[in-house]
Amino acid sequence: LFLDRSDAVELPIKFIPRYAGCYHCQILLKSSCDVRVYEIECVVNTDHAEAELEFLTPAYQAVVQDIPISNMSSQDWKLEAILEGQGFYGPPLINVGSGETALYPLMFKPIAEC
Repeated sequence: LFLDRSDAVELPIKFIPRYAGCYHCQILLKSSCDVRVYEIECVVNTDHAEAELEFLTPAYQAVVQDIPISNMSSQDWKLEAILEGQGFYGPPLINVGSGETALYPLMFKPIAEC
């Protein structure tokens, strides 16, 4: 059974999250001849996702910057770090518990002047 757009029914939903995180919801639609359950997952990010760091260190000498990652959601986070650029190092995974702040140790160790 295929329906065209004229048979579609819009279901407007207003969602106002208090914090960043992952929110789950179920919508139950019932009629006299049908019952449907829709599961919705909304992922909310903060507006402050971008940052800029400047490292200054002599060649061959490492410098570490601890970057705070705050999890204000109700679920634990398991985050994967993808580092791009020569001389940058850090753990590939970091776990941040619900309501906690973890420090991600980003290291820069230049092998030459740059």
